[in-house]
Amino acid sequence: MQELLVDIEDTDELYRCYMPFVKKGGLFVRTNMHYDIGHSLALRVTLPDALEDDVVTGKVTWITPQGAQSSNPPGIGVSFIDDKTNLNIKIEKLLGTMLNSANPTYTM
Repeated sequence: MQELLVDIEDTDELYRCYMPFVKKGGLFVRTNMHYDIGHSLALRVTLPDALEDDVVTGKVTWITPQGAQSSNPPGIGVSFIDDKTNLNIKIEKLLGTMLNSANPTYTM
């Protein structure tokens, strides 16, 4: 299974990448590579100030192509399928009250 490295520098970027509308959580990953909806892959995610990476498997459920009408960067949204490290819970703890923000994200 292909693995993508995702290094999230700060909580503002994490907020823009997080996909809370997905049942088990998900992340938007900036990439110029082409993927199809349903493509399975693994994410090796480094959260802000984390000492270790978290690995989660998922599938592509969102695509923002190069040159999309919005000002969002190209990339894919990956819905978590197998989250043994509880990455979704870690993300929600880091974001805290930001989850209620009306600020735009890379997906919705």
